[in-house]
Amino acid sequence: MDYTLNNWAALSVYPEDGWLDIDDNKGENSLRGRCLRRRNRLSCCSDRGGRAAAIHFSLLASYKRHGHDPWVYLRDVLTRLPTMLPGASEDDLLALLPHRWHPA
Repeated sequence: MDYTLNNWAALSVYPEDGWLDIDDNKGENSLRGRCLRRRNRLSCCSDRGGRAAAIHFSLLASYKRHGHDPWVYLRDVLTRLPTMLPGASEDDLLALLPHRWHPA
């Protein structure tokens, strides 16, 4: 109950925004194999490495889930970012997220 009350603002986003799924089963299942391998190999070496790996694996699962080729997506986004920054608006950056991205 404490978790729910402490995170009420974040948890209440689901009913307010229609494009969010009620669960994250697809995302969690797509990461399960990587997480088991990573834990078994202990290849992260540090908390910072673990966080970086989690971010990368989450992005990889997300753009695969949305039908994007990871290489094409990353090449496009990483070539666009230097020309957009530092004056990019929040909308410009949000357009690069996997569920909104369209190739240049």
